Amino acid sequence: MSQRGMTLVYTGHGKGKTTAALGLALRAAGRGKKVLILQFIKSPTRTYGEKLMFDKIGIEMIQTGVGFTWTKTPEEHREALQAAWKLAKEKLCSTQYDVIILDEINNALSIEKFPVDDVLPLDEVVDSIKNRPSGMNVILTGRNAKQEIIDIADLVTEMQPVKHYYDEGIPAIKGIEF
Repeated sequence: MSQRGMTLVYTGHGKGKTTAALGLALRAAGRGKKVLILQFIKSPTRTYGEKLMFDKIGIEMIQTGVGFTWTKTPEEHREALQAAWKLAKEKLCSTQYDVIILDEINNALSIEKFPVDDVLPLDEVVDSIKNRPSGMNVILTGRNAKQEIIDIADLVTEMQPVKHYYDEGIPAIKGIEF
């Protein structure tokens, strides 16, 4: 069993899904594991603290998105998701990684404002995870994890909000949210 790769899902409406996955990336890299983080929503045109740090310490992080769904046109998002999924499929077939984090893929799979299933097909995501090289651990983050993703997971953690400063009108904080 120790050679079998695990599928972990961090989902829910509370804060901490990406943070948990990034902590796992640090832990894995500290143990000599080769880690890749693919971010499906975050854009390479913005600056994020985790990207700055991972570049410094040599953890590969690729931001493939164009931002929140309301910041660009549906077609821009669809093109970005298609390219992200193409890259993710390639990496999931590769034997060069021990850990692959598909950050915010659950958010992407659950977009309802425009169609995404033709550019990010849920059945392909499930098949790619099921058929990845043995020993590869895959972590999927984001709200609204699909039942099909939950069904193939070895671990699912649902983050639930109890209290958040956003509710008091405090915006995202540099170093905490980005």
